[in-house]
Amino acid sequence: MADTALVLRRPLGAAWLAGRALHVLRRWPVVPIIILTFLVVVGAFAPMLAPHNPIKTSLGDRTTPPIWAEEGSSKYIMGTDHVGRDILSRVIHGARVSLLVTAISLTSGLVVGTALGLIAGYFGGHVDEALMRLVEIELGMPFILVALVIVIVVGQSFAVLLGLLALLAWTPFARNVRAEVLSLKTRDYVALARIAGASTTRILLVHVLPGVFNTVMVIATLRVGQLILAEATLSFLGAGIPPPHPSWGGMVSDGRSYLNDAWWIAFFPGMCIFLVVMALNFLGDWMRDRFDPRLRQL
Repeated sequence: MADTALVLRRPLGAAWLAGRALHVLRRWPVVPIIILTFLVVVGAFAPMLAPHNPIKTSLGDRTTPPIWAEEGSSKYIMGTDHVGRDILSRVIHGARVSLLVTAISLTSGLVVGTALGLIAGYFGGHVDEALMRLVEIELGMPFILVALVIVIVVGQSFAVLLGLLALLAWTPFARNVRAEVLSLKTRDYVALARIAGASTTRILLVHVLPGVFNTVMVIATLRVGQLILAEATLSFLGAGIPPPHPSWGGMVSDGRSYLNDAWWIAFFPGMCIFLVVMALNFLGDWMRDRFDPRLRQL
């Protein structure tokens, strides 16, 4: 009788564990966090993890297939590109470049956009009108065309790329923060702060800014994926990371002429872009549902 109870309990235990695992995966963004954590670790320790120099060429090893393919080599796990550079090393260093460029441009866009949104929403009137017209002008410009023109005129460099991405990053922060501030500035605690003699700067930083913090974090999470995609697009078009420094978009651009004979040159960096952008979008959606009471589904 005890043996029968034990046999019956085993499938129930396995089913319970499977149900708990599914519940955790649905409730928390486990897979996106794993992907992003792996990306951060790889980018931070790229020089130690990369098996080869990412910019060193070896014409004798050019277009070597991945290790599992016919004629593949254990020396190059993901194969080599058209000039013999190790794809795995370039993907690892490309993650570092993408993280650095995106972090700097997102931080500058976050600070500028949030500050302008606070000012526009709190003061209103002509200040709000002028700043929002500036946002609409920015949104109305074709970003890719403007970026290509600027690169042709100024030249291709890290500084130019950071400026272009920062120009793309600040507008959603300004619009959404301004909308939140229009509501927050009418709250009783803001009126009490004015009556108590608090300065405008103190009201904005101490009383209004914490109210828009969740919105800013959600926008930042969603914007990171868009900035990585924009950086990859600019690198693909020759207006991004200057060669020979590796970047995922530049690697996809290098491999587009070899898709029939050496598909791995473009496939692996393209898959990295896809996984990271999807992970960031899922994480941003989860944060929006988690922090916005109107959308909370958990």
